[in-house]
Amino acid sequence: MKKISLIPGDGIGPEVTDAAIACIDALGVDIEWEVVYAGEPAVEKCGKLLPQETLDSIRKNKVALKGPITTPIGSGFRSINVALRQELDLYACVRPSWYIEGGNSKYPGLDLIIVRENSEDLYAGVEFQEHTPKCDGLIEYINGISEKKVRPGSAISIKPFSRFACERIIRFAFEMAKKENRRKVSCIHKANIMKYTDGLFLKIFREIAADYASIEANDTIVDNLCMQLVMRPHEFDVLVLPNLYGDIVSDLCAGLMGGLGVAPGANIGEETALFEPVHGAAPKYAGKNKVNPVATILSAQLMLKYLGEDKKAKILEEAVLAVIKEKKYTTYDLKPTRTDPTAVGTKEMTKAIVSKIKASL
Repeated sequence: MKKISLIPGDGIGPEVTDAAIACIDALGVDIEWEVVYAGEPAVEKCGKLLPQETLDSIRKNKVALKGPITTPIGSGFRSINVALRQELDLYACVRPSWYIEGGNSKYPGLDLIIVRENSEDLYAGVEFQEHTPKCDGLIEYINGISEKKVRPGSAISIKPFSRFACERIIRFAFEMAKKENRRKVSCIHKANIMKYTDGLFLKIFREIAADYASIEANDTIVDNLCMQLVMRPHEFDVLVLPNLYGDIVSDLCAGLMGGLGVAPGANIGEETALFEPVHGAAPKYAGKNKVNPVATILSAQLMLKYLGEDKKAKILEEAVLAVIKEKKYTTYDLKPTRTDPTAVGTKEMTKAIVSKIKASL
């Protein structure tokens, strides 16, 4: 039996994690779930946004499945998702994006893997609020040593890139490409403008690419990538990106795939991994039996692969794809219109997937 930490999340989180658990139970995988909390549910139960017992559970069990957690915009606490990745050093965010027949994707043959650096860049959270002594002092210091000046009264965010973090994420991308028999790794950057940060990322990419002669390596400027992904996504295979670009581009690729409702994700470190859907908590839909459970179910499928349960993972993937292809038991976001009267709820779609699983065993 494998013990796995489970963070139900908030909003629609408990509903979609219940759906994933129902699918894993149907597969007969021997898992004991250790339920822990983060975000607003953790405040209610433990008085903290990210309790130490939650971190301890994940470190002990090495693997976690997580539902989405609400993050207020502009004020309040920083992202719990980011905090979990930083606390556990889950440095690689992996988000596959592929064509699903019967879904909303307009790109047959689409098959991408986004590998995003998780620990540095602007998401490191090194920020200084405007009109504070520290920020004003930093601006004064920068203006004293730099030809480029910062306007007084600015707020400041620092964008750190280290050789250590760049090397490990780029090598991770190449190793994944090698393991998955992928043909190409593309480095995504803005080194034409940010010559020292993104420039370092690109420089290290070129160094590491030399160790993988059998894998094609190229680089693309991030704004050009966005245009090319919309026009010619089939020209790309594995994308490796710094943190901020990776966040934005992975949502773009979720759109190419057919929407956030079908987009899974994994956050992987040296010894620990956390699996979660790309989408957010959508609190307005909480408890309404409405949302698509597929992103969380496919995140659980990635978890099964990580655990070495390749056969069960394949059965789960094929069950999900079969239900979507049939178009009968699918949620509103997978219908031709969002008001389609044939749409079913979260529980009904999960039940259809579970039925496919049982028929395959």
